[in-house]
Amino acid sequence: MSADLRGVRGFFQRLFAERTQQEIEQGLTPSLKDIPPSVPRGDTPGTISSEEVDRRWDVLDVDASIRHQLLDAMTREQMNSYSKNIENFIGTVKLPIGSAGPLRVRGLFANGDYYVPLATSEAALVASYGRGAQAITKAGGCTAATIWEGVTRAPVFVFNSLVEIGKFMAWASEHADMFKDIAASTTRHGRLIRTCFNVEGNHIYLIFEFVTGDASGQNMVTIATDAVCRFILDQTPVQPAYWFVEGNHSGDKKASYMSFQNVRGKRVTAEVTLTPEILKGYLKTSASRMVDLYQVGVVGGVMSGNIGLQGHYANAMAALFIACGQDAACVAESAVGVTRMERTDGDCLYASVTLPNLIVGTVGGGTGLPSQSACLDILKLSGPGNASALAEVCAALVLAGELSISAAMSSHGFTSAHQSLARGPVKKKS
Repeated sequence: MSADLRGVRGFFQRLFAERTQQEIEQGLTPSLKDIPPSVPRGDTPGTISSEEVDRRWDVLDVDASIRHQLLDAMTREQMNSYSKNIENFIGTVKLPIGSAGPLRVRGLFANGDYYVPLATSEAALVASYGRGAQAITKAGGCTAATIWEGVTRAPVFVFNSLVEIGKFMAWASEHADMFKDIAASTTRHGRLIRTCFNVEGNHIYLIFEFVTGDASGQNMVTIATDAVCRFILDQTPVQPAYWFVEGNHSGDKKASYMSFQNVRGKRVTAEVTLTPEILKGYLKTSASRMVDLYQVGVVGGVMSGNIGLQGHYANAMAALFIACGQDAACVAESAVGVTRMERTDGDCLYASVTLPNLIVGTVGGGTGLPSQSACLDILKLSGPGNASALAEVCAALVLAGELSISAAMSSHGFTSAHQSLARGPVKKKS
Protein backbone atom coordinates (compact mmCIF):
# COMPACT_ATOMS: atom_id res chain seq x y z
CA MET A 1 0.00 0.00 0.00
CA SER A 2 1.58 3.26 -1.10
CA ALA A 3 1.14 6.79 0.22
CA ASP A 4 1.80 10.21 -1.28
CA LEU A 5 4.93 11.67 0.34
CA ARG A 6 3.52 15.19 0.06
CA GLY A 7 0.49 14.05 2.01
CA VAL A 8 2.73 12.52 4.66
CA ARG A 9 4.63 15.80 4.96
CA GLY A 10 1.40 17.67 5.58
CA PHE A 11 0.36 15.14 8.22
CA PHE A 12 3.58 15.61 10.19
CA GLN A 13 3.40 19.37 9.89
CA ARG A 14 -0.04 19.31 11.53
CA LEU A 15 1.18 16.83 14.15
CA PHE A 16 4.23 18.88 15.19
CA ALA A 17 2.15 22.05 15.33
CA GLU A 18 0.29 20.54 18.30
CA ARG A 19 3.00 18.46 20.07
CA THR A 20 6.77 18.28 20.25
CA GLN A 21 8.66 15.28 18.92
CA GLN A 22 9.60 14.35 22.50
CA GLU A 23 5.93 14.39 23.59
CA ILE A 24 4.97 12.20 20.65
CA GLU A 25 7.76 9.69 21.33
CA GLN A 26 6.90 9.59 25.03
CA GLY A 27 3.24 8.98 24.23
CA LEU A 28 4.15 6.09 21.92
CA THR A 29 6.47 4.36 24.41
CA PRO A 30 4.96 1.36 26.27
CA SER A 31 4.44 2.01 29.99
CA LEU A 32 3.56 -0.23 32.97
CA LYS A 33 2.80 2.75 35.20
CA ASP A 34 -0.61 2.99 36.94
CA ILE A 35 -2.34 0.09 35.17
CA PRO A 36 -6.05 0.26 36.10
CA PRO A 37 -7.95 -2.76 37.49
CA SER A 38 -9.25 -5.42 35.11
CA VAL A 39 -12.96 -5.74 34.48
CA PRO A 40 -14.20 -8.29 37.07
CA ARG A 41 -15.16 -11.66 35.63
CA GLY A 42 -18.05 -13.74 36.92
CA ASP A 43 -17.49 -16.39 39.57
CA THR A 44 -19.52 -18.99 37.64
CA PRO A 45 -19.19 -19.22 33.83
CA GLY A 46 -22.50 -18.92 32.00
CA THR A 47 -24.26 -16.96 34.75
CA ILE A 48 -24.87 -13.26 35.41
CA SER A 49 -25.55 -11.75 38.81
CA SER A 50 -26.48 -8.21 39.81
CA GLU A 51 -23.52 -8.09 42.20
CA GLU A 52 -21.04 -8.90 39.44
CA VAL A 53 -22.58 -6.34 37.11
CA ASP A 54 -22.42 -3.64 39.78
CA ARG A 55 -18.75 -4.42 40.45
CA ARG A 56 -17.98 -3.93 36.76
CA TRP A 57 -19.74 -0.59 36.71
CA ASP A 58 -17.76 0.49 39.78
CA VAL A 59 -14.55 -0.17 37.83
CA LEU A 60 -15.82 1.88 34.88
CA ASP A 61 -16.31 4.86 37.19
CA VAL A 62 -18.87 6.79 35.15
CA ASP A 63 -21.93 8.86 35.98
CA ALA A 64 -25.04 6.98 37.12
CA SER A 65 -26.99 8.38 34.18
CA ILE A 66 -24.65 6.54 31.77
CA ARG A 67 -25.19 3.31 33.68
CA HIS A 68 -28.94 3.73 33.41
CA GLN A 69 -28.77 4.15 29.63
CA LEU A 70 -27.23 0.67 29.30
CA LEU A 71 -28.67 -1.04 32.37
CA ASP A 72 -32.29 -0.01 32.78
CA ALA A 73 -34.88 -1.93 34.78
CA MET A 74 -35.89 -4.23 31.91
CA THR A 75 -32.29 -5.11 31.12
CA ARG A 76 -31.69 -5.99 34.78
CA GLU A 77 -34.81 -8.15 34.74
CA GLN A 78 -33.71 -9.98 31.58
CA MET A 79 -29.96 -10.20 32.28
CA ASN A 80 -29.94 -13.99 32.72
CA SER A 81 -31.20 -14.31 29.15
CA TYR A 82 -27.77 -13.10 28.00
CA SER A 83 -25.65 -15.48 30.10
CA LYS A 84 -24.64 -17.77 27.19
CA ASN A 85 -24.01 -14.91 24.75
CA ILE A 86 -21.72 -12.44 26.51
CA GLU A 87 -18.89 -12.17 29.03
CA ASN A 88 -18.38 -9.31 31.48
CA PHE A 89 -22.00 -8.22 30.99
CA ILE A 90 -22.80 -4.57 31.83
CA GLY A 91 -26.02 -3.90 29.91
CA THR A 92 -27.53 -3.66 26.46
CA VAL A 93 -27.39 -1.21 23.56
CA LYS A 94 -30.66 -0.16 21.95
CA LEU A 95 -30.97 0.44 18.22
CA PRO A 96 -34.12 1.67 16.51
CA ILE A 97 -35.94 -1.01 14.55
CA GLY A 98 -38.03 -0.27 11.48
CA SER A 99 -40.23 -2.57 9.45
CA ALA A 100 -40.00 -2.92 5.67
CA GLY A 101 -42.77 -4.60 3.75
CA PRO A 102 -44.81 -6.32 2.75
CA LEU A 103 -42.18 -8.33 0.91
CA ARG A 104 -43.74 -11.18 -1.06
CA VAL A 105 -41.45 -14.19 -1.47
CA ARG A 106 -42.27 -17.23 -3.56
CA GLY A 107 -39.51 -19.57 -2.47
CA LEU A 108 -38.70 -23.20 -1.92
CA PHE A 109 -38.84 -22.60 1.84
CA ALA A 110 -40.14 -19.02 2.33
CA ASN A 111 -43.55 -18.56 0.82
CA GLY A 112 -45.61 -15.61 1.94
CA ASP A 113 -45.70 -11.90 2.69
CA TYR A 114 -43.09 -10.74 5.18
CA TYR A 115 -42.71 -7.58 7.24
CA VAL A 116 -38.97 -7.46 7.77
CA PRO A 117 -37.53 -5.94 10.98
CA LEU A 118 -34.37 -3.92 10.36
CA ALA A 119 -32.18 -2.52 13.15
CA THR A 120 -30.16 0.48 12.01
CA SER A 121 -29.16 4.02 12.85
CA GLU A 122 -28.90 5.03 9.20
CA ALA A 123 -31.76 7.22 8.05
CA ALA A 124 -33.27 6.39 4.63
CA LEU A 125 -32.30 2.72 4.85
CA VAL A 126 -35.66 1.30 5.95
CA ALA A 127 -37.51 3.60 3.58
CA SER A 128 -35.38 2.36 0.69
CA TYR A 129 -35.92 -1.31 1.46
CA GLY A 130 -39.61 -0.67 1.98
CA ARG A 131 -39.85 0.88 -1.47
CA GLY A 132 -38.05 -2.02 -3.10
CA ALA A 133 -40.19 -4.52 -1.20
CA GLN A 134 -43.41 -2.88 -2.39
CA ALA A 135 -42.22 -2.97 -6.00
CA ILE A 136 -41.42 -6.67 -5.71
CA THR A 137 -44.76 -7.39 -4.07
CA LYS A 138 -46.68 -5.48 -6.76
CA ALA A 139 -44.97 -7.76 -9.30
CA GLY A 140 -46.42 -10.79 -7.52
CA GLY A 141 -43.30 -11.41 -5.47
CA CYS A 142 -39.81 -12.60 -6.21
CA THR A 143 -38.85 -16.21 -6.79
CA ALA A 144 -36.18 -17.39 -4.34
CA ALA A 145 -34.33 -20.66 -3.88
CA THR A 146 -31.79 -22.01 -1.44
CA ILE A 147 -29.76 -24.17 -3.80
CA TRP A 148 -26.74 -25.32 -1.78
CA GLU A 149 -25.52 -25.27 1.80
CA GLY A 150 -22.34 -26.05 3.67
CA VAL A 151 -20.22 -24.47 6.41
CA THR A 152 -16.49 -25.05 6.25
CA ARG A 153 -13.65 -25.32 8.71
CA ALA A 154 -10.11 -25.81 7.41
CA PRO A 155 -7.50 -27.20 9.81
CA VAL A 156 -3.87 -27.23 8.69
CA PHE A 157 -1.22 -29.86 9.40
CA VAL A 158 2.47 -29.09 8.93
CA PHE A 159 4.84 -31.97 8.15
CA ASN A 160 8.59 -32.13 7.65
CA SER A 161 8.48 -33.02 3.99
CA LEU A 162 6.29 -33.61 0.97
CA VAL A 163 6.96 -37.34 1.37
CA GLU A 164 5.27 -37.24 4.79
CA ILE A 165 2.38 -35.31 3.24
CA GLY A 166 1.93 -38.17 0.76
CA LYS A 167 1.89 -40.79 3.52
CA PHE A 168 -0.62 -38.75 5.49
CA MET A 169 -2.89 -38.28 2.47
CA ALA A 170 -2.85 -42.02 1.76
CA TRP A 171 -3.90 -42.74 5.35
CA ALA A 172 -6.51 -39.94 5.48
CA SER A 173 -8.14 -41.08 2.24
CA GLU A 174 -8.92 -44.43 3.88
CA HIS A 175 -10.51 -42.80 6.93
CA ALA A 176 -12.85 -40.21 5.38
CA ASP A 177 -15.93 -42.11 6.61
CA MET A 178 -14.45 -42.32 10.10
CA PHE A 179 -14.03 -38.53 10.07
CA LYS A 180 -17.79 -38.27 9.48
CA ASP A 181 -18.53 -40.56 12.40
CA ILE A 182 -16.26 -38.64 14.75
CA ALA A 183 -17.86 -35.32 13.72
CA ALA A 184 -21.37 -36.75 14.19
CA SER A 185 -20.52 -37.76 17.77
CA THR A 186 -20.17 -34.07 18.74
CA THR A 187 -23.54 -32.73 17.51
CA ARG A 188 -27.14 -33.77 17.02
CA HIS A 189 -27.74 -31.32 14.18
CA GLY A 190 -24.56 -31.13 12.10
CA ARG A 191 -23.08 -33.56 9.58
CA LEU A 192 -19.71 -33.65 7.87
CA ILE A 193 -20.63 -34.16 4.23
CA ARG A 194 -17.36 -33.66 2.39
CA THR A 195 -13.62 -33.47 2.98
CA CYS A 196 -11.31 -31.80 0.47
CA PHE A 197 -7.65 -30.92 0.72
CA ASN A 198 -5.14 -28.38 -0.52
CA VAL A 199 -1.40 -29.01 -0.41
CA GLU A 200 1.17 -26.21 -0.31
CA GLY A 201 4.68 -27.56 0.08
CA ASN A 202 4.79 -29.48 3.36
CA HIS A 203 1.49 -27.95 4.53
CA ILE A 204 -1.84 -29.71 4.01
CA TYR A 205 -5.15 -27.95 4.57
CA LEU A 206 -8.13 -30.25 5.16
CA ILE A 207 -11.35 -28.49 4.16
CA PHE A 208 -14.26 -29.96 6.12
CA GLU A 209 -17.70 -29.05 4.79
CA PHE A 210 -20.68 -29.48 7.13
CA VAL A 211 -24.42 -29.02 7.03
CA THR A 212 -25.58 -27.45 10.29
CA GLY A 213 -29.38 -27.78 10.41
CA ASP A 214 -31.13 -24.60 11.49
CA ALA A 215 -28.09 -23.13 13.26
CA SER A 216 -25.60 -20.86 11.55
CA GLY A 217 -23.14 -23.43 12.82
CA GLN A 218 -19.85 -21.63 13.40
CA ASN A 219 -19.22 -23.10 16.85
CA MET A 220 -20.72 -26.43 15.83
CA VAL A 221 -18.25 -27.01 13.01
CA THR A 222 -15.30 -25.85 15.12
CA ILE A 223 -16.05 -28.35 17.87
CA ALA A 224 -16.63 -31.15 15.37
CA THR A 225 -13.44 -30.32 13.46
CA ASP A 226 -11.38 -30.27 16.64
CA ALA A 227 -12.66 -33.76 17.51
CA VAL A 228 -11.67 -35.06 14.06
CA CYS A 229 -8.23 -33.48 14.37
CA ARG A 230 -7.71 -35.16 17.77
CA PHE A 231 -8.61 -38.49 16.17
CA ILE A 232 -6.13 -37.81 13.36
CA LEU A 233 -3.32 -37.03 15.81
CA ASP A 234 -4.05 -40.18 17.75
CA GLN A 235 -4.27 -42.53 14.75
CA THR A 236 -2.15 -41.18 11.88
CA PRO A 237 1.01 -43.19 11.20
CA VAL A 238 2.98 -40.03 10.45
CA GLN A 239 2.79 -37.25 13.01
CA PRO A 240 2.73 -33.58 11.95
CA ALA A 241 5.30 -31.18 13.35
CA TYR A 242 2.38 -29.01 14.46
CA TRP A 243 -1.22 -28.24 13.51
CA PHE A 244 -4.00 -25.68 13.97
CA VAL A 245 -7.78 -26.13 13.96
CA GLU A 246 -8.09 -23.36 11.34
CA GLY A 247 -5.52 -22.38 8.73
CA ASN A 248 -7.35 -19.30 7.41
CA HIS A 249 -8.57 -21.34 4.42
CA SER A 250 -12.28 -21.58 5.24
CA GLY A 251 -13.33 -18.00 4.46
CA ASP A 252 -14.61 -17.49 8.01
CA LYS A 253 -15.77 -13.88 8.48
CA LYS A 254 -14.01 -12.55 5.41
CA ALA A 255 -14.71 -12.21 1.71
CA SER A 256 -12.90 -14.92 -0.26
CA TYR A 257 -12.92 -16.19 -3.82
CA MET A 258 -13.18 -19.79 -2.62
CA SER A 259 -16.47 -19.15 -0.82
CA PHE A 260 -17.70 -17.02 -3.71
CA GLN A 261 -17.17 -19.87 -6.16
CA ASN A 262 -18.54 -22.58 -3.86
CA VAL A 263 -20.62 -22.07 -0.72
CA ARG A 264 -20.20 -21.08 2.89
CA GLY A 265 -23.47 -21.15 4.78
CA LYS A 266 -26.32 -21.11 2.29
CA ARG A 267 -26.17 -20.29 -1.41
CA VAL A 268 -29.38 -18.48 -2.34
CA THR A 269 -30.66 -16.78 -5.47
CA ALA A 270 -33.71 -14.58 -6.03
CA GLU A 271 -35.24 -12.99 -9.14
CA VAL A 272 -38.08 -10.70 -10.17
CA THR A 273 -39.39 -9.06 -13.33
CA LEU A 274 -40.80 -5.54 -13.03
CA THR A 275 -43.14 -3.98 -15.59
CA PRO A 276 -42.74 -0.41 -16.87
CA GLU A 277 -45.76 0.58 -14.76
CA ILE A 278 -44.14 -0.67 -11.56
CA LEU A 279 -40.80 0.86 -12.47
CA LYS A 280 -42.36 4.25 -13.09
CA GLY A 281 -44.98 4.18 -10.33
CA TYR A 282 -42.90 2.83 -7.46
CA LEU A 283 -39.27 3.35 -8.44
CA LYS A 284 -39.55 6.51 -10.57
CA THR A 285 -37.30 5.12 -13.30
CA SER A 286 -37.20 2.90 -16.38
CA ALA A 287 -35.65 -0.41 -17.36
CA SER A 288 -33.28 1.21 -19.86
CA ARG A 289 -31.93 3.69 -17.32
CA MET A 290 -31.54 0.96 -14.66
CA VAL A 291 -29.58 -1.16 -17.12
CA ASP A 292 -27.41 1.83 -18.09
CA LEU A 293 -26.48 2.25 -14.43
CA TYR A 294 -25.88 -1.47 -14.05
CA GLN A 295 -23.50 -1.58 -17.02
CA VAL A 296 -21.29 1.24 -15.81
CA GLY A 297 -21.36 -0.38 -12.38
CA VAL A 298 -20.01 -3.61 -13.86
CA VAL A 299 -17.02 -1.75 -15.28
CA GLY A 300 -16.50 0.21 -12.07
CA GLY A 301 -16.62 -2.98 -10.01
CA VAL A 302 -14.04 -4.68 -12.22
CA MET A 303 -11.71 -1.69 -12.07
CA SER A 304 -11.94 -1.52 -8.27
CA GLY A 305 -11.31 -5.26 -7.85
CA ASN A 306 -14.61 -6.30 -6.28
CA ILE A 307 -15.28 -9.93 -5.37
CA GLY A 308 -18.61 -10.38 -7.12
CA LEU A 309 -20.76 -7.51 -8.28
CA GLN A 310 -23.36 -5.78 -6.13
CA GLY A 311 -24.47 -2.43 -4.84
CA HIS A 312 -24.88 -2.64 -1.07
CA TYR A 313 -25.70 -6.11 0.25
CA ALA A 314 -24.16 -5.22 3.62
CA ASN A 315 -26.86 -2.64 4.36
CA ALA A 316 -29.64 -5.23 4.31
CA MET A 317 -27.64 -7.92 6.04
CA ALA A 318 -26.28 -5.81 8.89
CA ALA A 319 -29.73 -4.47 9.74
CA LEU A 320 -31.43 -7.87 9.47
CA PHE A 321 -28.61 -9.73 11.25
CA ILE A 322 -28.63 -7.37 14.24
CA ALA A 323 -32.42 -7.42 14.51
CA CYS A 324 -32.69 -11.21 14.26
CA GLY A 325 -29.77 -12.32 16.41
CA GLN A 326 -27.34 -13.38 13.70
CA ASP A 327 -23.55 -13.08 14.01
CA ALA A 328 -23.03 -9.55 12.73
CA ALA A 329 -19.37 -10.26 11.88
CA CYS A 330 -20.56 -12.76 9.26
CA VAL A 331 -21.72 -9.81 7.17
CA ALA A 332 -18.08 -9.65 6.04
CA GLU A 333 -18.47 -12.90 4.11
CA SER A 334 -22.23 -12.92 3.57
CA ALA A 335 -22.26 -9.56 1.75
CA VAL A 336 -20.60 -11.01 -1.34
CA GLY A 337 -22.51 -11.94 -4.45
CA VAL A 338 -23.76 -11.00 -7.89
CA THR A 339 -26.56 -8.66 -8.91
CA ARG A 340 -27.72 -8.78 -12.52
CA MET A 341 -30.17 -6.55 -14.39
CA GLU A 342 -31.44 -6.93 -17.95
CA ARG A 343 -34.02 -5.16 -20.07
CA THR A 344 -36.56 -7.65 -21.45
CA ASP A 345 -39.47 -7.55 -23.90
CA GLY A 346 -41.99 -4.80 -23.30
CA ASP A 347 -39.45 -2.58 -21.52
CA CYS A 348 -39.61 -4.78 -18.44
CA LEU A 349 -36.66 -5.20 -16.06
CA TYR A 350 -35.34 -8.59 -15.03
CA ALA A 351 -33.26 -8.44 -11.83
CA SER A 352 -31.60 -11.17 -9.80
CA VAL A 353 -29.25 -11.57 -6.86
CA THR A 354 -27.10 -14.56 -5.98
CA LEU A 355 -25.59 -14.88 -2.51
CA PRO A 356 -23.12 -17.76 -2.11
CA ASN A 357 -22.07 -17.18 1.51
CA LEU A 358 -25.20 -16.48 3.54
CA ILE A 359 -24.52 -17.47 7.18
CA VAL A 360 -27.90 -17.42 8.97
CA GLY A 361 -29.74 -19.55 11.52
CA THR A 362 -32.97 -19.60 13.48
CA VAL A 363 -31.71 -21.53 16.52
CA GLY A 364 -28.66 -20.98 18.70
CA GLY A 365 -26.40 -17.97 18.90
CA GLY A 366 -28.27 -14.74 19.48
CA THR A 367 -31.59 -15.96 18.08
CA GLY A 368 -32.95 -16.72 21.56
CA LEU A 369 -32.30 -13.27 23.03
CA PRO A 370 -35.48 -11.39 23.98
CA SER A 371 -35.54 -8.68 21.29
CA GLN A 372 -34.02 -10.83 18.59
CA SER A 373 -36.42 -13.68 19.20
CA ALA A 374 -39.29 -11.18 18.95
CA CYS A 375 -38.00 -10.02 15.56
CA LEU A 376 -37.88 -13.60 14.29
CA ASP A 377 -41.43 -13.99 15.59
CA ILE A 378 -42.49 -11.00 13.49
CA LEU A 379 -41.17 -12.88 10.47
CA LYS A 380 -42.80 -16.08 11.79
CA LEU A 381 -39.42 -17.75 11.32
CA SER A 382 -38.33 -18.41 14.89
CA GLY A 383 -37.03 -21.81 15.93
CA PRO A 384 -36.27 -25.11 14.17
CA GLY A 385 -37.19 -25.68 10.55
CA ASN A 386 -36.87 -22.06 9.40
CA ALA A 387 -33.22 -21.37 8.56
CA SER A 388 -33.57 -21.91 4.81
CA ALA A 389 -36.68 -19.74 4.76
CA LEU A 390 -34.80 -16.97 6.58
CA ALA A 391 -32.03 -17.22 3.98
CA GLU A 392 -34.56 -16.78 1.15
CA VAL A 393 -36.17 -13.79 2.89
CA CYS A 394 -32.70 -12.28 3.27
CA ALA A 395 -32.03 -12.76 -0.45
CA ALA A 396 -35.38 -11.17 -1.30
CA LEU A 397 -34.57 -8.23 0.98
CA VAL A 398 -31.18 -7.80 -0.70
CA LEU A 399 -32.93 -7.80 -4.09
CA ALA A 400 -35.33 -5.11 -2.85
CA GLY A 401 -32.37 -2.99 -1.77
CA GLU A 402 -30.53 -3.42 -5.06
CA LEU A 403 -33.62 -2.32 -6.96
CA SER A 404 -34.28 0.65 -4.72
CA ILE A 405 -30.75 2.05 -4.64
CA SER A 406 -30.36 1.56 -8.40
CA ALA A 407 -33.65 3.36 -8.97
CA ALA A 408 -32.59 6.22 -6.71
CA MET A 409 -29.26 6.54 -8.53
CA SER A 410 -30.72 6.25 -12.02
CA SER A 411 -33.41 8.85 -11.31
CA HIS A 412 -30.99 11.17 -9.48
CA GLY A 413 -33.03 10.94 -6.26
CA PHE A 414 -30.36 9.28 -4.12
CA THR A 415 -28.90 12.44 -2.58
CA SER A 416 -32.21 14.21 -1.99
CA ALA A 417 -33.67 11.13 -0.27
CA HIS A 418 -30.82 11.01 2.22
CA GLN A 419 -30.90 14.74 2.75
CA SER A 420 -34.64 14.88 3.40
CA LEU A 421 -34.75 11.81 5.67
CA ALA A 422 -31.49 12.34 7.53
CA ARG A 423 -31.30 16.14 7.67
CA GLY A 424 -34.84 17.34 7.31
CA PRO A 425 -36.64 18.96 4.37
CA VAL A 426 -34.66 19.72 1.26
CA LYS A 427 -34.06 23.46 0.95
CA LYS A 428 -35.37 25.00 -2.23
CA LYS A 429 -32.99 26.95 -4.38
CA SER A 430 -33.49 30.69 -4.22
